[in-house]
Amino acid sequence: MRDVRITVMRRTVYEDLMKEYENPIEHACDMRIGQVFISKEGECPDGMCDSAWSVMQPFVKELANGGGNFYDGWMKDKYSAMISCNDGFRPVSFYIEALGK
Repeated sequence: MRDVRITVMRRTVYEDLMKEYENPIEHACDMRIGQVFISKEGECPDGMCDSAWSVMQPFVKELANGGGNFYDGWMKDKYSAMISCNDGFRPVSFYIEALGK
């Protein structure tokens, strides 16, 4: 089974949507651009956001098991994926890549 590197690539904040629809939340997201996590055996790495993991977990497991080429050529590197968490107020984009291809 391959290790999978997960890198925080971008954070976006939609303050207008937060102001109109969200109840105030402290520490809603602690991800930092450039932050790196390593998934071993397709498992959730320590410190990974549970919400983000729920979205990326199927991709990480597939890459860890040697799969890839999602959606028939979506990514330039077929052993990678760009996945965003499901927070509509402050989405975070993660680059996921198999190591030791």
